[in-house]
Amino acid sequence: MEHLFRLKERNTNVKTEIAAGATTYFAMIYVVSIIVTMMMDTGMPEEAAYTSVLLASGLGCMLMGLLANYPVGLAPSLGVTALFSSTLCGRMGYSWQAGLCAVFLVGIIMLLIAVTGIRTAILRAIPAHLKNAISAGIGFFLTFVGLKNCGIIVNSEQNYVALGKIFSAEVLVSLFGIIIMLALIIKWKKFPMIFGMLGTTVIGLIVGLFSDNPGLPRVPESFSLLQASGANFGAFVSGFGELFSSPNVIIIILSILFVNFFDTTGTLIAVISRAKLPTVNGEPENINRALSADALGSIVGAVTGTTSVSSYMESETGIESGGRTGVTAVTTGVLFLISIFLYPIFSLLTVCVTSPVLILVGSLMVRQFAEIDWRDYVEAVSSFTTVIMMTLTYSIADGIAFGFIVYGLASLFSNRYKEVSSLMWIMIGMFTIYFILI
Repeated sequence: MEHLFRLKERNTNVKTEIAAGATTYFAMIYVVSIIVTMMMDTGMPEEAAYTSVLLASGLGCMLMGLLANYPVGLAPSLGVTALFSSTLCGRMGYSWQAGLCAVFLVGIIMLLIAVTGIRTAILRAIPAHLKNAISAGIGFFLTFVGLKNCGIIVNSEQNYVALGKIFSAEVLVSLFGIIIMLALIIKWKKFPMIFGMLGTTVIGLIVGLFSDNPGLPRVPESFSLLQASGANFGAFVSGFGELFSSPNVIIIILSILFVNFFDTTGTLIAVISRAKLPTVNGEPENINRALSADALGSIVGAVTGTTSVSSYMESETGIESGGRTGVTAVTTGVLFLISIFLYPIFSLLTVCVTSPVLILVGSLMVRQFAEIDWRDYVEAVSSFTTVIMMTLTYSIADGIAFGFIVYGLASLFSNRYKEVSSLMWIMIGMFTIYFILI
């Protein structure tokens, strides 16, 4: 294990890595229900959707851990799944089989640009301040998601968002979770997230005895195992004819490619930055392997019957708990695979349990702001645009796109356009096309 994962070199141990992997798993598990619900909206059977999502997540995490030795968790992309469900299979009327076919083709393209080094070249072309802005922006995004999920902030017709019912049972349990996790981070610093979630779950179960709030954890009525289904496996093959019979096939593939590429790349940049992994010539070690693992995960997702598997920002929770090697990712993957047969237990991990993790991890990620030169107007305006648009559009990909375009315009207006690489200009043009397509 030492030879494969180099635990001593990264100043960690198996116990810490397993705990970090479990933390990442608990932080990510909420996404399973969200993804499955969106997949079911396309007509996909529930049992098959659960099986596919959990299997793809498990295999994707293990690919990342074994190939790249990165502590990064993978699961079906929320952005791609939303595009898949609402646009492809919703407004455009394609079957979910045809949608999976498009996802498979995008996975192949992603793998090709990863192994040829194009994706690495893109990462090199992105200025350091934008990488830091992406990381901080994801932090704001995480915090916003956490605050919204647990009801601390709610929708408002007058102000778009407003303070929720602070004294509701769900919010009070979430606030308890934030407090206990914050105390553990400051005072103990050992596995604060996982112990914080366990404590929050216990409190939530107790409060749930006196409240009928659906957001609180509850003991499942039945612990019967979920019946795994392989109905989705290879279903993408039957969608080729339908997909290529449409003149919109190029637009469909490009749209998925844009969302998948920039969403996952931005997340991977942020996670790698926080983990402080070993570097070679100024670049993270095994970055090509990490990008290839991410691309292979997309192919795995399509083959098993779900959307593109992507690196998840919730990996930050495992990193904050000490995860530094692929053991963290492998542990997360194993837990996902086990979960195929233990889904009823997921009912305990409601939003009031997972939201505090997102809020605190988000606050920790915002520290990347310190690396940005706010006295430089080009850096300041493009960084701020990235962060604010990522949060307000509720999309990592859109935030990155806006930030890149503003960076190009600011560089042009300040006569610093020569500082922008040719590849960066190409990406700015691609983002412009992206907005035209959507």
